[in-house]
Amino acid sequence: MKFDARKFGLALAAPLLAIVVAVIVTSLVLVASGDPVGPVWKVFLSSPAEGMPATMLNDAAVLYLSGAAVAIGFRMNLFNIGVDGQYRVGMFAAAWFAGNAWLPGMLNVFVAILVSMLAAAVWSGIAGILKVQRGVSEVISTIMLNSIATALVAWLLTKTATSAAGSNATSTKAIPESSHVPALPILDTPFSNVFGLSLLAIVVGLVYWFVLSRTTFGFDLRTTGASESAAVASGVDVKRMTLTAMLLSGAVAGLVGMPALFGQDYAYGTNSQSGLGFAGIAVALIGRNHPVGIAFGAFLWAFLNGQSNSLQINAGVSPALVSIIQGIMVLAVIIAYEIVRRIGVRMERRNVAAQLAAGATTPTAAQGATA
Repeated sequence: MKFDARKFGLALAAPLLAIVVAVIVTSLVLVASGDPVGPVWKVFLSSPAEGMPATMLNDAAVLYLSGAAVAIGFRMNLFNIGVDGQYRVGMFAAAWFAGNAWLPGMLNVFVAILVSMLAAAVWSGIAGILKVQRGVSEVISTIMLNSIATALVAWLLTKTATSAAGSNATSTKAIPESSHVPALPILDTPFSNVFGLSLLAIVVGLVYWFVLSRTTFGFDLRTTGASESAAVASGVDVKRMTLTAMLLSGAVAGLVGMPALFGQDYAYGTNSQSGLGFAGIAVALIGRNHPVGIAFGAFLWAFLNGQSNSLQINAGVSPALVSIIQGIMVLAVIIAYEIVRRIGVRMERRNVAAQLAAGATTPTAAQGATA
């Protein structure tokens, strides 16, 4: 395969431009708010505090799963905004199943993960059916389903959960110790407390890459996302592909809560982490829906989250600044890739025009030489 320096340069220019824009805009925000610029960037460029690398890696794994769930829909030109509700439904279902300990040990974990994927897929399938049968926008339906999922899970907790002594928090039955998934065996390193099920992120990433780039289904998915008319002309059932994409997106969303559920929380309750689905949207956008890009976005997002406490301690700045920086980065990525895309289109047009001009002059020159 011939190396294309122009394409490589454009691919490299987009993230670099996004970083430059994010740094400049964030610095301007700091100046406008009267906060110190130098100390803030010093914190971000410094090494994480003790114990934070493992936390960041755990967050990155969860964010990758969330980003991959969103990206599956994006590649189909579907905006699955409902990952947050889907993973809540899936995590509750898995915690309820595993907490009842109907199966022993790791078999309990394996089946609970399948239960979570199935429950989340069914929940996302509601939006898929509304899309293909009634033409309801998946953006509207998934946003509404997020609210319904939050209320539904809260109601189910009142029916099935237990309360800890001396606490107002409620949760499902605790998962038995035999079904706890141990941390990865990375001994005597800053990463010694990484969730065992963080490996799910690697598995999902490899499967996501293989399906999209090496299977007919992945080709049909990308074709349908690029042009429905072209997909129909090539014999693709767009409605079936839409529903399948929503189901797959939901199934992956069901994996989002599994690392923490079986590696740290061992129950689902009112204190369980929320907002992971919405963070996944940003991670997918930063990664441009590419399996490697999503990993970059997940690590970046996790790093910023991990450094938020250091901002207040070492720079005297509110940790809320991290949310501002994250929002700026998402906008910077979108703007940078659009600029680079337009530059690429213009360069391609000039290249085609030059080739056509060269082809038009060659016969004329040849005729002149013959004459």
